[in-house]
Amino acid sequence: MTKVIGVRFRTAGKIYFFAPGKFDIKQGDNVIVETARGVEFGRVVSGPREVRSEDVVQPLKSVIRMAGEQDRKTVEKNKQKEKEAFKICQEKIRKHGLEMKLIDVEYTFDGNKILFYFTADGRIDFRELVKDLAAVFRTRIELRQIGVRDETKIRGGLGICGRALCCSTYLTEFSAVSIKMAKEQNLSLNPTKISGVCGRLMCCLNNEEETYEILNSQLPSTGDTVTTKEGLTGVVQSLSVLRKKVKVIVNLDNDEKEIREYDADDLKFKPRKRKQKISKEEMKKLAALEKKEGASKLDDK
Repeated sequence: MTKVIGVRFRTAGKIYFFAPGKFDIKQGDNVIVETARGVEFGRVVSGPREVRSEDVVQPLKSVIRMAGEQDRKTVEKNKQKEKEAFKICQEKIRKHGLEMKLIDVEYTFDGNKILFYFTADGRIDFRELVKDLAAVFRTRIELRQIGVRDETKIRGGLGICGRALCCSTYLTEFSAVSIKMAKEQNLSLNPTKISGVCGRLMCCLNNEEETYEILNSQLPSTGDTVTTKEGLTGVVQSLSVLRKKVKVIVNLDNDEKEIREYDADDLKFKPRKRKQKISKEEMKKLAALEKKEGASKLDDK
């Protein structure tokens, strides 16, 4: 077993593990550690705990020291320098006429490297831009192209629910989201209803997917023939998945039909995996969204 702590360098960023070494570290502390990018300032998000040695990527680096007041001042100073670097980089982009959108600038803690994050529709030849930036800042320069989801994660904002975006508050990684999830949850396939601020499918579609799959497996599908507790037969008109209620067009004795609502447990039907029919109009919407999602995956790579 190996003792590790979890350190995060950005809000809702990926968690990296380090050895606490000789320091008495607890959750919420700030530490100075060595990473592949150099010396960095991070926040401890999970206190010391034992994990299996095979689950740790070796070699496991130790904490250099606990962060002090001077280190926090250095971080604040770097943030001010990032604002100035952002303006300078934008001017250089305009000067070279590059079709790219600057999103964020990040200084490493030790100031040995500056990272510029940008989005663009295709590949950008930014070699001359890097030379100009290196001449101005006299340090290592790295330009990193990111996708629209990463852009939204960095910038933040509010979702249609009125709360801060999941990706910018707690999601460390983007999970796979598909059109099937929206259909499984009986959501409208209108892109404006199921797309997030980034223009891609909302990450929160994944939150309740497992629950809906379980509930849907216990319900009939729209259009199925069912038998009620009174012995009447009918066709399922609509479903309320979370309430487990089913609206049925029942056939009465006088050849009349009537819409009645039943608990799913009061109906007899052949259990089967939920399969939903999709209209031609919905198929067009699906094709457009899937094409958009495919482009997003290419961007994220």
